[in-house]
Amino acid sequence: MLLAFGGSLFAQCPYRYGATEEDSLKGLEQVSIFNMSYKAKNYKDAYEAWQYIVNNCPCAWDGIYTNAQNLLQNLIKEEKDSLRREHLIDTLIYSYEVRSNYFPDKFTKGYGLGFKAYNTLVYRGKSSTSDELMQILDWFIQSVEMEKEKTQPAIWDKYFQLAEIVTKAKKDTTYVIDAYGRATDYLDVSINNALVQYEKQVVKLDELKVQMGADSANIVNHPEGKKMIADTARQMKLVDNYRKTLAKIEKAVTPYATCEMLEEVYSKKLATSKDDISAINKMVMTMSKGGCLGSPVFKEALEVLHKANPNRNSAYWMGNLSLKSFVTTKDNAELDAAINYLQEAVRLSETNEQKADANYMLALAYQTKSAYSEARNAAYAALKAQPNMGKAYLLIGDLYATSGGRCSGEDLPLACSWAAADKYAKAVAVDPSCANEAAAKRAKLRYPSKDELFKRGLKSGDPIRVGCWIQESTTVR
Repeated sequence: MLLAFGGSLFAQCPYRYGATEEDSLKGLEQVSIFNMSYKAKNYKDAYEAWQYIVNNCPCAWDGIYTNAQNLLQNLIKEEKDSLRREHLIDTLIYSYEVRSNYFPDKFTKGYGLGFKAYNTLVYRGKSSTSDELMQILDWFIQSVEMEKEKTQPAIWDKYFQLAEIVTKAKKDTTYVIDAYGRATDYLDVSINNALVQYEKQVVKLDELKVQMGADSANIVNHPEGKKMIADTARQMKLVDNYRKTLAKIEKAVTPYATCEMLEEVYSKKLATSKDDISAINKMVMTMSKGGCLGSPVFKEALEVLHKANPNRNSAYWMGNLSLKSFVTTKDNAELDAAINYLQEAVRLSETNEQKADANYMLALAYQTKSAYSEARNAAYAALKAQPNMGKAYLLIGDLYATSGGRCSGEDLPLACSWAAADKYAKAVAVDPSCANEAAAKRAKLRYPSKDELFKRGLKSGDPIRVGCWIQESTTVR
């Protein structure tokens, strides 16, 4: 099989630059001309060299395919002759059809198919017939299912736009909901993977700063540091692009994907797809994003998913459901189950964002159980992963504020309110959006009376240690 595969590639590329020495020199020359002309934005000359390379030595350099989109896009924009313009559009689409044949290690078929659909929709979508639009939609679907979480943000954007067009034309919301299901399934993984990579690069950059010591301020002038900074910024931009794309899709799907509509569509699919874990995962992700946690269809799909393929998200939502069930039923078994599921979600979390979110929910579950020390530990674990999570400090403040009864045997009653006020202030310091909520909580605090302070020789501004389970230093006021 390997020999046969190698033979097929060799048939595509029997030589790199040319069959003869003279052809090879010509091929090298054209690659050089293309490179210089393209960088100078002399797209006309670059295109002439590009044509020669594609026709005579298509395996010479992968850059002729990498740069094809920008090259041909500019030429299409400038072209006034309609026939010539159509020819350039054909050429652009062709470049995506063949690139994986010549450079399979660099370009995948799914990637090429996605951008074939993208460019066909962009340049010919308005004049396409209903059947032609369905063909483009099918290309998008094939591409997404081949690329999965590696699907580019631009492909998601155009795919969902077309799904909306088809939904309106056919008056069938299935197309939009299916597209949204794929987006919620794969885009969360895309964001997660991009964040993991970003965090790894941040760690490497920090390690280089430590190695440089006092010279770390000049890291931008360090060859390796300069590259790391650029790579880190590029990776963060990818995370932002994925997030913006998902947010745009979530906003656009709102009129179509009501909980009632999702229940109607997914209840039918659930009955016949319980062995299709990928389909079940799409249902769970779509309904969780849509806020349909109270749906019996969501609960059933989630239980099937977590039993068959437990993951961070399934554990997190199982914990949420169990916690919600306890609030209604007061069944302690549900509360214990919530804690167990959320502990599992913490263990399975990969990014700091996931760890912070799962630990915060775990802290809420412990708070509900009145396990104050465990709740504080979980809140601090959330803050370790995400130091600007103001709501975690608010939660710790709430734990201290409600400890008056627990700490009634203390020498100075209500001293715990000072510790609570400190945490509310800290919440605002790390996250100013918490200001109103923190102020409302501080306004409800009750402090030791002046008589209690006088008896103990305390005055405003004195340091004091709050005992009981809190064990924190604060200030009298």
